[in-house]
Amino acid sequence: MIDLQKNNLPLDLSYLRDMSGDSAEFMIEMIDMFKTQTPIYIAEMETAMGNKDWTKVSSAAHKIKPTFAYVGREDAKEFMQKIEHDARELRNIENIPIAFLEIKDFLQILYRQLDDSRAELEKRI
Repeated sequence: MIDLQKNNLPLDLSYLRDMSGDSAEFMIEMIDMFKTQTPIYIAEMETAMGNKDWTKVSSAAHKIKPTFAYVGREDAKEFMQKIEHDARELRNIENIPIAFLEIKDFLQILYRQLDDSRAELEKRI
């Protein structure tokens, strides 16, 4: 489940900070990449769901999943992991479209958090 309290807090970018050696430029690049790639994976996932292609739903969820951890949202990573496993194992598939809508709504919040984090990082350059 997505932790709604985290939606109102600044992102914990410690993973990116550690990975980049605290390079603001690199962290900005990763944020930009997240915001570019995620809509592609979400569209893939939505198409696959419409086609009831649960293997492709699982694959798309798998691609998205680790990126949430990179930006400090382990809760969303775990939520996406559940979607991935349920789609792969054909378990609770009737709940996947509901979970998908929750992720889509959450992404709008996350994008705003990323924009805020990016603005703070730009001040360091």
